[in-house]
Amino acid sequence: MGVSGKPAELLEIESVLDDQVPVIRRFTGGGTVIVDHGTVFVTFICNKKAVPNLQPYPRPIMSWSSSLYSKVFQGIVDFHLRENDYVFGNHKFGGNAQSITKNRWIHHTSFLWDFNVQNMSYLKHPKRAPAYRSARSHLDFICRMKDYMPRSTFMDKTVDATETQFSLRPIQLEAIRTCTEAEFCPSSRFLTNEELEAAAVALQK
Repeated sequence: MGVSGKPAELLEIESVLDDQVPVIRRFTGGGTVIVDHGTVFVTFICNKKAVPNLQPYPRPIMSWSSSLYSKVFQGIVDFHLRENDYVFGNHKFGGNAQSITKNRWIHHTSFLWDFNVQNMSYLKHPKRAPAYRSARSHLDFICRMKDYMPRSTFMDKTVDATETQFSLRPIQLEAIRTCTEAEFCPSSRFLTNEELEAAAVALQK
């Protein structure tokens, strides 16, 4: 869930509790997504001046990322940015979220490489939805990336596109953990069952 998301408006709480589905409130904005082994994440964490001439505001950052991914999907499918979503035609396959501070910004995308149809039943139809959704159900609204290109091709093309903007070098996650001296206090957190139950009760009043 996004930082300002309300569980009672976004989740089928009874099903979430019955099936013991973990719910995370992340520190960035954006909507609610189902995350499993079929989700692919790509995140850019940048200093304010890392991208020349890019203003550190939501819309310019979104446009910049769309331009980068247009290189990834060039000549393959009808890719474009619709409101805050990445779509093939009019079907969403990527959701975006951001956090912007004085000197840095983060832009991350959850790509629906694949998904379990049953898991989509944990999500309610959001009250605030993009106009192009046209009140479609989740399954009519989204699509699977795997139907459009191989996963390895997506990863390779994403690296190639990113190298047009930055100098890259691979690094293992453990190396990042061992080289940092500052204690990391994550602001994303799991919601407790008590919080979810309270949200469900409040909805019934």
